[in-house]
Amino acid sequence: MSQSVYATTPKPRPIRAPKLHHATFMTMEIDPMVKFYEAVCGLQPIFYSENAAWLVNDEANHRIALLRIPGTVPPVDKPHSAGIHHTAFEYPDFDSWLDNYVRLRDQGILPAFNMDHGMTMSMYYADPDGNGIEIQVDNFHDWGKSSEWMWASREFAEDQLGPQFDPDKLVAAREAGMDHDEIHRRAYAGEFRPAVEVPNPSFPDRWAEKIAANPELLRGVPFPIAAEA
Repeated sequence: MSQSVYATTPKPRPIRAPKLHHATFMTMEIDPMVKFYEAVCGLQPIFYSENAAWLVNDEANHRIALLRIPGTVPPVDKPHSAGIHHTAFEYPDFDSWLDNYVRLRDQGILPAFNMDHGMTMSMYYADPDGNGIEIQVDNFHDWGKSSEWMWASREFAEDQLGPQFDPDKLVAAREAGMDHDEIHRRAYAGEFRPAVEVPNPSFPDRWAEKIAANPELLRGVPFPIAAEA
């Protein structure tokens, strides 16, 4: 019996999906960015120079790259421009996640806004260039369960963001003896909302302040001066 045309027609190989490895940011000032990512995410430089840095906080060779490329200029209206909204890092447990907030708060580093999305509780920080960084913890303690909730729940279908929360209220709730599950339940019900909520929610535009402090930024990253013959 002869095979069908379909059976004998070459097929494309199935996709073996690669994993996300790193994100790269163009910046005009390397040092403040390295210090921020080291403080907030524990990223250490694998390579660090005046014009580039590669940072890592796990077994990979790098997770964040920073490039200071000649000709780079300040963005225009960054908070409202198309592009990546944020990158995200996840803690394996609630206590480590909340302890990190307390550690950063005590250094004067505060999130721009905080949200209980249902599947995660997330704090959003802005780096020195205004790029967003999400620090999250999974509310289901299991990616399979949180993925199922995102796929099937009416709550997520109706509201993909969820309520904002005041992280200091979470700290107080933990000190009162509440565990992760109860704090999440109450935060998702809106019990820990901040006194003032961030509209839309958006990251602050750092560039007006940066340019006021250093007007030379408007000239862009300078090109190397060619050596005289």
